[in-house]
Order: sequence, then C-alpha cells, then structure tokens
Amino acid sequence: MTFTRRLVLFGFGTGLGCLLAWAIYGKRLENTDWMPNHRVKLRLKNTLVKATPAAEAQLAPLNLTLADLRNAVLDSCDINFSDSQRSKDSLVYFVYGTAGGQEVHYMVATFRDFRTDSTATLTEIRPGLK
Repeated sequence: MTFTRRLVLFGFGTGLGCLLAWAIYGKRLENTDWMPNHRVKLRLKNTLVKATPAAEAQLAPLNLTLADLRNAVLDSCDINFSDSQRSKDSLVYFVYGTAGGQEVHYMVATFRDFRTDSTATLTEIRPGLK
C-alpha cells in the first residue's frame, strides 16, 4: 500500500470518526468548560436560590439580590479555592468579583452530593476592597 493511499484512508477514517462523534454527542461536544473553576461557577449560577437570614440582611445595604449574584458569577466573579472549605458532606466556596457594579466577596455553601440537596445557600456577603 502506497503512502498516498494510507494518507487518504487515514483522512477518511478520521473524518468518519468525527462525524460519528458529532452524531452521538451533538451539542455536548461544544461545551469545553470542564475546568473546576467553570464547573463550580455553573453550579452556583444554576443553584444559588437561598440565603440565610444574616446574608439577606447583608444583601439589603448593598442593593443586591440573589439574581444579581447568579447573573454575575459566570462573567465577573472568580472562586478562591485556597480559602474554600471541603468537608465530608459539604462544600463552602469563597467567591469574589463584581456584582451589580460593585466589588463583593461572598461565601456560598452547598452539599457535596447534589442529589441530597441541589441548592446553594448564600451564607455571607460583604463589600470588596477597592
């Protein structure tokens, strides 16, 4: 078999494999956000729906809502993994960034097993340093 024939067969097999992968996985092939930082941000954007009473009291003077935090978490916030805490059943993330036009630092608690309770709870928020 000549080199040209091998190259053509290789290209055909690669193309056929790509088409097969696209047919099986479809839109899931386009999601390349698999790094831990983005996965945590995506989880918080989808599940941050509760706040403790103390956190609600801290939100009021900042003129922010949970919706503001959810909308800002993907684009203008980062997760501080070195300060975040992991235990056997829960995860506490420290998030900092800009929400509603102001710098904020906040703490969000979630269960490690999202099948137990999939919601994330805002436990503390404070203005960030400028």
